[in-house]
Amino acid sequence: MKKDAGDLQLLEMARKGDHRAFAGIVERYKGMVANVVKGMLGDVPEADDVGQEVFIRFYHSLERFRGESALGTYLTRIAINLSLNALKRRKRTLSLHNEDGEEQRWPEVSDEGRPMERREARELVEKALRQLDEGYRAVVVLRLIEGYSTKETAEILGIPLGTVLSRLARAQKKMKETLSDTKL
Repeated sequence: MKKDAGDLQLLEMARKGDHRAFAGIVERYKGMVANVVKGMLGDVPEADDVGQEVFIRFYHSLERFRGESALGTYLTRIAINLSLNALKRRKRTLSLHNEDGEEQRWPEVSDEGRPMERREARELVEKALRQLDEGYRAVVVLRLIEGYSTKETAEILGIPLGTVLSRLARAQKKMKETLSDTKL
């Protein structure tokens, strides 16, 4: 992503203690962060907590942010990392539930006001996305849902370009298989 002069100005002001400038950064990027986190975790209450944590972490790292990447890219990297941590916690919780013999169900996704078919299709795609391993899911969310380039996705995740391409291809194949197995 291209570096934004407005971001740099807000960043400098926030570093000097201007809370309104930091609020401006939050306002600018809260939607993008929410989309990334919800893409990784699903539309669950936990996603809101992780989204808030992204900005808390960023606030504490203001002085360390060197500006080598665009601010949106940096915030996306934090969002992906925190989402991956949340998924690991979720797996540990699921493992504990499974050992106790309890069934863990995914929360229902609310989509009121839309035609039934569209909601069902979206739920099927979200279900297929949740079934992907975290590494594959991160690539799909960044590349296909958030629209980052392959190069930007590689930078955000800290992986080679070829790995992004192979994960994307495998993820799309897996999702296609999952969706074709589902009775429409």
